[in-house]
Amino acid sequence: MYLYIEMWNVTTKWMKLSRDERRKLMNDMHNRVKNMKASGVENLGWARNDEHTPYRSDYRYMTVWKMPSIEEVKVLENNLKNVGWYNYFSQANSRGELINQEQAIEFLIDIQENSTSVI
Repeated sequence: MYLYIEMWNVTTKWMKLSRDERRKLMNDMHNRVKNMKASGVENLGWARNDEHTPYRSDYRYMTVWKMPSIEEVKVLENNLKNVGWYNYFSQANSRGELINQEQAIEFLIDIQENSTSVI
């Protein structure tokens, strides 16, 4: 199982589109996502980033996905590219295999210098 997190801001190019052009792109994306649900893809929700979030990211919008495998993740990424999403939104993505809290804690406790990028 994978988690996929998208965060984005609108661009000037998006703002210059007419309402009908925006609706067309969103409908296209919605139809592609609807087709993905048959393979077990679940959209956990969309949100606007709360302005009072401690250590807030610079992205205003977000959505979180739960996907059965990396193959479905790649389908989503291709769909985003094919509808032109990245032409209109400044975006950052995060993805990874879903692990439980105990696994994450143990990884962080046992972490070695060569097992992650160190800032």
